[in-house]
Amino acid sequence: MSLFRKFFRSKSEKEKEAIQSTGRGKYMPKIDLPIDESFTMNFKENGGKFLYCENLNEIFDNLELILTETEWGDKPVYIYDEDLKERFKNFDLKSGALADANYFITTCENLIAVNGSILISSNQIAEKKLSEFPDNFIVFATTSQIVSSISEGLCEIKSKNAERIPSNITTIKHFKQVEEKDFLSYGSSSKNLYLLLLEDL
Repeated sequence: MSLFRKFFRSKSEKEKEAIQSTGRGKYMPKIDLPIDESFTMNFKENGGKFLYCENLNEIFDNLELILTETEWGDKPVYIYDEDLKERFKNFDLKSGALADANYFITTCENLIAVNGSILISSNQIAEKKLSEFPDNFIVFATTSQIVSSISEGLCEIKSKNAERIPSNITTIKHFKQVEEKDFLSYGSSSKNLYLLLLEDL
């Protein structure tokens, strides 16, 4: 570069260099996001479908949209939680046995931000394995259930259920079918999962 060019470069060239110098390398540590943003990003990367709702009316509207889009409205559903049965009683859902159900509506224990997974226990699935449940899940949760890690979720389970800690605690992390299971996902159940997330903070 000539001496004159060096001193009289255009502003746009200097700006380009400034932008490049502030770029983060691939080995730089990740920027910490708020846990709700971190959960949302990781959950979507796992293949989950996320519907944010500000109130219960939006929960009902979005559930109606899911049932219409997927054509599950006339198919049998399994709901283990009695409170959820009561909450969605106006939908005239066709309840069925677990073995016959096309989809499963449930709550969860916590939403795990670090890996975008959903923490569940015997409170949601009794003593059954995830593989015994339908491939299609609709999970009802609240923003206050988002925690940063699995260990924090386990602490919350213990504090909320001090008298009787639930058993069969597991996570659902894969929300799309994986053609070839790698070592880390071996033995896990992939679920086509919709999350209805209610703002309660």
